[in-house]
Amino acid sequence: MTSYPLAGLRAVVTGGASGIGLAVARLLDAQGAAVAVLDLDPAATPDTFTALRADVADDTSVREAVAAAAATLGGIDILVNNAGVGAAGTVEDNPDDQWHGVLDVNLLGVVRTTRAALPHLRRSEHAAVVNICSIAATAGLPQRALYAASKGAVLSLTLAMAADHVREGIRVNCVNPGTVDTPWVARLLDAATDPEAERAALSARQPTGRLVGADEVAAAVVYLASPAAASVTGTALAVDGGMAGLRLRPAGT
Repeated sequence: MTSYPLAGLRAVVTGGASGIGLAVARLLDAQGAAVAVLDLDPAATPDTFTALRADVADDTSVREAVAAAAATLGGIDILVNNAGVGAAGTVEDNPDDQWHGVLDVNLLGVVRTTRAALPHLRRSEHAAVVNICSIAATAGLPQRALYAASKGAVLSLTLAMAADHVREGIRVNCVNPGTVDTPWVARLLDAATDPEAERAALSARQPTGRLVGADEVAAAVVYLASPAAASVTGTALAVDGGMAGLRLRPAGT
């Protein structure tokens, strides 16, 4: 694995107690960063990290947690906006309150956390924000209208923030994962009528023929957060097994 030394840098990861967020926190830590995890369930976070409770749907909670993280770490250089929730259904299926709830977490959660972190990022000599977006922002997926809309907004927000803050020395990028083998996907599979067939279908949807690993997404995040990506801002990096860009013929043809 390529190493991106992050010694001396301070990182905050939202939703870092499990799945992609935990993989990101672990890799940041392994590369030398001091890491604070913000999560609804900080008790689930490994002891190696500073763990703070935060609800990204509540501005006061976010501001208090970010301030505590900055005080504990001595500042913030890296912010990874990972916290999010899923939703299934067409545009007909999700009631207004679910739309408001998902957008409040997936979109406004990024706004709240970044807004709270900006004063600290502005004082950093190496400031980077990485948003966890999704392939759903750029590809039409069935039964994902609400989720796709929230992640499409995150993609547009990433570009706008990159433009707003580039002259302050703050880089902003996002990572667009495909279907990742996480506890959330495992719960979706468990709820399916035929979990094995559903896993096979999700794997086949990606040209590599398998689900993306959380550690593979983490590697992309750490690259974008690192000094190695000092000239990269306003970029969406797909980690999706080729799903966004490849159009393969059926196997055997």
